[in-house]
Amino acid sequence: MAKKYGMIIDVTRCNGCYNCFLACRDEFCGNDYPGYSAAQPYSGQFWMQIIERERGQYPKVKVAYTPIPCMQCENAPCIEAALNGAVYRRADGVVIIDPEKAEGQKQIVNACPYRVIYWNEEKNISQKCTFCAHLLDQGWKEPRCVEVCPTKALVFGDINDPDSEISKIIAAAKGRLEVLHPEYGLAPNVKYMGLPRRFVAGEVVFRDRKDECAVGVKVTLSSKGNADKVTRTDNYGEFEFEELDADKDYTVFIEHSGYSAKKVKVKTSIDTYLGEILMSKTTGKDR
Repeated sequence: MAKKYGMIIDVTRCNGCYNCFLACRDEFCGNDYPGYSAAQPYSGQFWMQIIERERGQYPKVKVAYTPIPCMQCENAPCIEAALNGAVYRRADGVVIIDPEKAEGQKQIVNACPYRVIYWNEEKNISQKCTFCAHLLDQGWKEPRCVEVCPTKALVFGDINDPDSEISKIIAAAKGRLEVLHPEYGLAPNVKYMGLPRRFVAGEVVFRDRKDECAVGVKVTLSSKGNADKVTRTDNYGEFEFEELDADKDYTVFIEHSGYSAKKVKVKTSIDTYLGEILMSKTTGKDR
């Protein structure tokens, strides 16, 4: 079976080191690869873009980093917008903008809803990520961005090969793979895991032992139509539920032996930190 290249980006593994961005710049800035791409300008283009999203509220604040290359779409609108075959899909699925044929065709930039195609004013051409196709054709197994990722947040390979690492991840993901902006309907070959959604977090405190951390307290998150999520507080008495639906009503139920249970309702219109939740010792009346 012919090769078909794809990429999986695990947002939960990305720590914002920008190695992928820098490796892309190192490979393409000032370097022409005839038939593949003209040199990337030293400013104004981001063939591997990193979107930083601050989440939560003090004192529970997190930052999610989402790398965004060209999505190498199956239904690529840039191909449809180009004239004279200036943009085409290779047999291995990589979408290429021909650096000679694309001259003057600024409509190619406007066709991409992901905004990952850029206009080179000096050269009068559209440009984008090529999955380092010039290196793949030399026998490289992965693009430069994937090669330098220290946390393995980026995985690249042949999705038609069942023994490839990317195929094994797809098989094990069991529905956890997502696409960026599925509403575009472009069937991208870059897929994601752990895209930022809503979270609910808090801290449990024993009212009679405020100088101790409430470790191992059972916390259940429930909502209508969804299976309950269950966790336990960590060594600091804190808990967190990730990957929640936006604008949904949830109930947080907290229970621990010897203490009266607590129930907190929350709506995920924003990422929510519930703060300290005090638990009191069970009284005879509670029993």
